[in-house]
Amino acid sequence: MSSASTHLAIDLGASSGRVMAGFLENNQLKLAECHRFVNDPVFIQQSMQWNVHGLWSEIQNGLRKAANEYKNIRSAGVDTWGVDYALLDDQDLVAGPIRHYRDARTRGMMQRAWEIVPRDQIFQATGLQFMELNTLFQLVAARLNHERSLDVANGMLLMGDFFHWLLTGQRSVDVTNASTTQLLDPRTQQWSTDLIRRFNLPPAIFRDCIQPGTSLGPIQTSVAETTGLGNVEVIVPATHDTASAVIAVPAKNFAPEKPDWCYISSGTWSLMGCELSHPLVNERCSELNFTNEGGIHGSTRLLKNICGLWIFQQIRKSLDRRGAAESWDEMVARASEAAPFSLYLDPDDDAFVAPSDMVDAVIGYAARTGQHAPENNGVLYRSALEGLVFRYRDCLTMLESLVEHRIEVIHIVGGGSRNKLLCQMTADACDRPVVAGPVEATAAGNVVVQMLGCGEINNITEARQLISNSFGTEHYLPKNTETWSEAASRFASQ
Repeated sequence: MSSASTHLAIDLGASSGRVMAGFLENNQLKLAECHRFVNDPVFIQQSMQWNVHGLWSEIQNGLRKAANEYKNIRSAGVDTWGVDYALLDDQDLVAGPIRHYRDARTRGMMQRAWEIVPRDQIFQATGLQFMELNTLFQLVAARLNHERSLDVANGMLLMGDFFHWLLTGQRSVDVTNASTTQLLDPRTQQWSTDLIRRFNLPPAIFRDCIQPGTSLGPIQTSVAETTGLGNVEVIVPATHDTASAVIAVPAKNFAPEKPDWCYISSGTWSLMGCELSHPLVNERCSELNFTNEGGIHGSTRLLKNICGLWIFQQIRKSLDRRGAAESWDEMVARASEAAPFSLYLDPDDDAFVAPSDMVDAVIGYAARTGQHAPENNGVLYRSALEGLVFRYRDCLTMLESLVEHRIEVIHIVGGGSRNKLLCQMTADACDRPVVAGPVEATAAGNVVVQMLGCGEINNITEARQLISNSFGTEHYLPKNTETWSEAASRFASQ
């Protein structure tokens, strides 16, 4: 049992969750997994929803294990995916279903929204990338579908805030996740009252945002008794998991005026962008469909959402249903051996958003685009990775045009940094060195913000230095750049 001051990161991703313990040992940050669990959606009356009851049960299981393992737990905090929300009523009850961002109700809602408020006006107000899954379009769908939850609700919590509410009984909205809603002004970090009014959304559900590092007080008595944690403080991290991951990027400068590095937070989604000192809301940013999301200490994450390893992951799930699934390492090995550039996939094509079977979706996409179906599983796996890396290549070009500066190095953090083939492909396709790691960037970023809130770390530079000293990184230099350039030109002409 460790006696070090311990902070618990409750890290919920779109496909799995875990409770991680973070503590200092020999002046290094150590992370230990207390509990891991799956995060699968449930279908209720044709609606895709989050299994929040199951997640809350698993979180409590993880906290119970942590209480048994660590005797000096000082704080806890939750980070999650963005855009999804829970509505609460005046009796502190959940007012309606908590829907998954891939739920079909948002299909066509961007166009419906633009009929109410033109696209350019929404972008000028929010600086956010347009995706049908954004909170705004979910709320527009709820209003147009006459969902009663909007009429009885008096509070909206994003997912990290929702689990903080379950922990403490306190309602709060962290700015980093609020910035994913397409209803927040990135310059003021206040809600756009004009958009709220024009979309006929109830103003009462939008409470003032708080900053990462804020204390919500101790966990409530019922949770303390259920888990055995005792009097543990809840410190709000950057509740959007990408914001937490970016904090852990081992870069030497923070929010520079002219960034010379970019990041890829690589998991189910890939978030590729630069850390800036201020939002970039202009016509070029709108044209390229980039987003300005909130980061630590008022910084901006100028980024593009890319459908990361989702296709790769779902191929494995499809093969598992066929009784033919291979391990992740086997998939990467087969992809490495497969013939390159046999099949081009656009990872952001609508066919891959939420298919019932991803292998069938890939085969159907190949037929629709006049390509040969994958001749073996190695090509299937490789095409999922290559398609993603082509998007990285395009995104780098767009980023450099936006920040008007050359990006010298790409940092890949998160689970995708383990994939050596993906990292080398990225270096080759982008013709930039890649620094991969830390793998546990989101949990590390969560923990160091809790440490900032507790006064154990003084600033973000010190936090990044601690993370850099604590976790190893791998470096990849560009090799086959001409081959990737030729393939990019060939696929672009299709």
